[in-house]
Amino acid sequence: MVNLVQNEMTKLVGKRRFVIISIIIIALLSMFSYAQVKQAESIKERLGTVDWRTELQQQIVDMQNRLSSAGQWREQIQIQIKQSQYYLDHDVNPAEPGAPTFMRGFVQNSAELFLPLLIMIIAVDLVSSERSMGTIKLLLTRPVSRFRILLSKYIALILSVSLVIFLFGILSYIISVIMFGNQGWSAPVLTGFSTQGDTLDISAVRLVSQWQYIIQQFGLAWFISIVVGTLSFMLSILMRSSAAGMGTMLACLIAGAILSNMVSSWDSAKYLFMVNLGLMDYVSGSAPPIEGMTLGFSLAVLAAWMLASLMVSFTVFTRKDVY
Repeated sequence: MVNLVQNEMTKLVGKRRFVIISIIIIALLSMFSYAQVKQAESIKERLGTVDWRTELQQQIVDMQNRLSSAGQWREQIQIQIKQSQYYLDHDVNPAEPGAPTFMRGFVQNSAELFLPLLIMIIAVDLVSSERSMGTIKLLLTRPVSRFRILLSKYIALILSVSLVIFLFGILSYIISVIMFGNQGWSAPVLTGFSTQGDTLDISAVRLVSQWQYIIQQFGLAWFISIVVGTLSFMLSILMRSSAAGMGTMLACLIAGAILSNMVSSWDSAKYLFMVNLGLMDYVSGSAPPIEGMTLGFSLAVLAAWMLASLMVSFTVFTRKDVY
């Protein structure tokens, strides 16, 4: 098994996909950090100060002014106002300057769509590419069961996902340290907010250090990536064409980003995997796509989709004729 996994990892690294992924991450990080710098300059020019309290008070005023024309976003804005006011009342800066705050914001904004897209690039042709090139037949002539062959590919996928998350964290840290400095790891962060409609529940709110909060975020990002990778892995087995698998997964992820903002009245949509990818929202206290959804519920739904995908993958691969 070790040799099989090593062989799969060698093939993945040989395709230079990790180099491409690293370049994409660096490019996005550079744009994101530059935007942060320009935003800080704009706020200073508008308010005449960099004091976070003044900035947060102005954000609250801006959000209150948007309420009358917010439409379907009204509930979410009301929750954001209450959260911001809670930060003010407890003298906690939600945007402590430094690399950790940048990393926190970057992973939170990337976990639902950007990271899954990177994982999809790796996972969606693990099997389909070998089938289209004919190398899968050579692999199956080995005195090894199909189950072990596919298991080695899935283990290689998990290792690859972990490596992508590691690269994501390291690169975001390096660039953010250069741009914003290394302070703020022990800064307090409020977590434990929950919502019921437009009501913000603060009964479970607690203070944690920013490094603990970031570890929690990266853990959730890793889980989301594993789920998306497993689903892409299944498509790689079901579809002969890598392009078809990639198009299908891309459509699902984009549909999820749209549905998350439009399915509040469609209760059954909470069982779709793409609606449950926004795990970061539970940590930050944002309103869920459908009332009643919780972190535990979304984790359970995603785990069910992942296990079902694995069952389909191994059943089809071990029984289907290869041609």
